[in-house]
Amino acid sequence: MNELELYRSMLLIRAFEDRALAEFATGKLVGTTHAYIGQEANAVAILSQIGAADVVWSNHRCHGHFLAYGGDPYLLAAELMGKATGLVGGRGGSQHIHWKNFYTNGIQGGIVPVAAGMAMAATLDSRKDISIVFIGDGTLGQGVLYEALNMASLWKLPLLVVVENNHYAQTTPISLGVSGTIAGRFSAFGIKTFEATSSDVLELEPLAGQALNYVRESCQPAGLILNTNRFSAHSKGDDTRPKDTVQALREQFDPLVIHGARLDETVKGSVANDISNIIDAAFSQAIADPYPVLQGSK
Repeated sequence: MNELELYRSMLLIRAFEDRALAEFATGKLVGTTHAYIGQEANAVAILSQIGAADVVWSNHRCHGHFLAYGGDPYLLAAELMGKATGLVGGRGGSQHIHWKNFYTNGIQGGIVPVAAGMAMAATLDSRKDISIVFIGDGTLGQGVLYEALNMASLWKLPLLVVVENNHYAQTTPISLGVSGTIAGRFSAFGIKTFEATSSDVLELEPLAGQALNYVRESCQPAGLILNTNRFSAHSKGDDTRPKDTVQALREQFDPLVIHGARLDETVKGSVANDISNIIDAAFSQAIADPYPVLQGSK
């Protein structure tokens, strides 16, 4: 992607998440949601470089990954509203969606062995596609993660484990939930890691490319650790951080501000207008769409 396309992709994610949170207040959306606001550069930097046959596994905070993957905001909005036209017919809601080679699940840690299994299938079939799985720092307490890392290393599986460390597992700060280092968890299994502390998509993109290429060419697992920040609550309202702390994070680490400073203001205004129209059309259509008809109902 060029610089403008990177900005556009990040802005699409931000605009979708802002609208989704606003619509929850109106009662149009059901279930819950975990916004990706603040972490947009991660998904765009990685997923703008994957192959069409690569498999992506996301988690509860999946909207940004889906949109960066190339997903339709209308289908996602309809799914969040439980509509028949949603990605999986309104059955999955915010956390459990599927489209092409993109999968999500809200069970933290449980997605890693599934992604490893898909990587193993590629290896057995002598294919060059890889599996990418996104987890958070909170997932580091799940034992199944380490079983999967052990097998991925032993069997040389083309699996990239992306750890988006936003420093909070729901409301628990990483200092109270994770001992040692994140990189040390990978090195214990002989797995190579790549790491960055940045919200700049132009810094993250080459690093992500290195990690993806390493996994693809070596047919071995790797870890990509991205130390990042989320500006929204864990889900809709469970944020125990002081407001001034969150505001300070926004002022220092907003990926749209950082990358947007490189672009012409007129061009950015045009992109913003276009994205606004796309989001308005997506949510308006989703609101008008029908709900599923349950089997046996009239």
